[in-house]
Amino acid sequence: MKKKTTTNPTPSRRDFLKTGATAGVGATTLGGFTTQATEAQNFWGLSADLVTIGAGTAGLAAAVSALDHGASVIMVDENVDIGGHGMCSGGNVHLGGGTSNQRQHGVNDSADQVFSDWVRHDHGQSRYSDRELVRAFVDENAPTFEFLIENGVQFQDQLVGPTGASTVRRQQRTVQWPIASQRVTHHPTRVGSGLVRALEASARAKGVGIRLRHKMTNIVREGPASGRVLGITTTHDGRTVNIRARKGVLVATGGSSSNVTLRRTFDPRLTEEYQVAGEPWSRQSGDGELAAVDIGAALWATANQTAEAGIAISKTRHIGCRWGYSSLIWQPDSRVFDLARASGLTVTNWQDVILVNQIGRRFWNELDARYDFFAAAIAYNGNSARPNGWGPVWAIFDSAAVTREEWDPQPPNIDPDGYFFTADTIGELADRITNPYQARPMSAEQLQETVSRYNSFVDQGEDPDFQRPNPRYKIQTPPFFAAWSTPILHDSLTGLRTNTRAQVIDTRGQVILGLYCAGESQGGFSQHGLGRCLVFGRIAGRDAALNGATA
Repeated sequence: MKKKTTTNPTPSRRDFLKTGATAGVGATTLGGFTTQATEAQNFWGLSADLVTIGAGTAGLAAAVSALDHGASVIMVDENVDIGGHGMCSGGNVHLGGGTSNQRQHGVNDSADQVFSDWVRHDHGQSRYSDRELVRAFVDENAPTFEFLIENGVQFQDQLVGPTGASTVRRQQRTVQWPIASQRVTHHPTRVGSGLVRALEASARAKGVGIRLRHKMTNIVREGPASGRVLGITTTHDGRTVNIRARKGVLVATGGSSSNVTLRRTFDPRLTEEYQVAGEPWSRQSGDGELAAVDIGAALWATANQTAEAGIAISKTRHIGCRWGYSSLIWQPDSRVFDLARASGLTVTNWQDVILVNQIGRRFWNELDARYDFFAAAIAYNGNSARPNGWGPVWAIFDSAAVTREEWDPQPPNIDPDGYFFTADTIGELADRITNPYQARPMSAEQLQETVSRYNSFVDQGEDPDFQRPNPRYKIQTPPFFAAWSTPILHDSLTGLRTNTRAQVIDTRGQVILGLYCAGESQGGFSQHGLGRCLVFGRIAGRDAALNGATA
């Protein structure tokens, strides 16, 4: 049956926000059609009680939880494998309130203490939080940790902390998944594979259906902004696959930081040069949020996107490559190295480099990693040709720094295709810098002046421009180098409005029946990490199974 369409003479929010990466993602409404028509066999190709959009940490937790409560589950993901950002994460799970691991290590904690920590007015990462959501989160902290243990997740025998707003040790790190071929990266600090593979194994044993390379294109609702959610539309190998959700659809698409247009809605400074942690393996495209918004869903706690706390934006430690997240190294044997192209040069001492903006000027103390540094890094830099463009950040250093750092500035450690340059003089180095995000040529005269001025600070033993402590090394020994060192975005920290049951709320404050959200796609409070993804994923799966809409 051909679906009836409606015309809208004015652009929708969806049209306004979509970019090349999200074009075609929207919401299907079936106004003018009966529910019976949409339930016909010729419309729905697959069906389950719960359909999760995304097979990352939140989606996996929801799937296992729903299966435990008797529901059938189909998970869809546009990637070639499960895991999302969780797969390449550090495996750090922030859950407290008196977990068995805390008790084993002699840590006294309670749900009330977790709540008190995460609503602190004096902590920038928690002051904008929705108190009701935080309360729901903390009450499920300890049960969610035990849920992970029951489903095969193994943790290292340690507790880390306090971190973030926490006043006691709550951070637990998973054990790396033992099968190397099933990881994305083999670096010993990136052990999130142990979390997602264990949950995947449990979900498969309990009967989950996983559909990879299925891109969600539409959320199907009875009416344009009314009625319950019926399912989703996906595309797979050029075919349309409609999946019916008898009890609920979960948006667990991992946030929106990779969507330049959407992230600039919250912070106009975050232009296209900034990569997002986990790319190119997994992108925070915002597809799920935008599809939900177009059927009436509300966004929540948008101030968290620009809050100057936490790690919404991070300083990279791996320079000379496009994809150089602060603690993630894409090794040559990584499954996605053909996309990453380089591992990067790991900076161990920021005294070895200076950082300049795209016009060749230093902008802040290179040793700083506070938000003052990030504000300066993304600030206006004199590019009159592109008023809203901030441009790349380049690390400038010489061969003596290469020796001190024990770097090998050759592929696959660096990406010579626009992200790493070398020359025998500083002026030649500036002339060679070309990059898709370099809005104007770097001035050779400006870079020479910057380096000369900094070298004079080394002689003086002080930095009167930016108060860098004890400037130590001159940049004077050829050849000279310029390596991409642009800050990296991390969490979205904002997303769809939900209630404490993870049900999505519309712009009128009403529940959208049959629509749930968890993880980075969910707004409400700005806790970084896997903990909130796991807790609200588990809540969503349980609620959909027990209380979801019935087709």
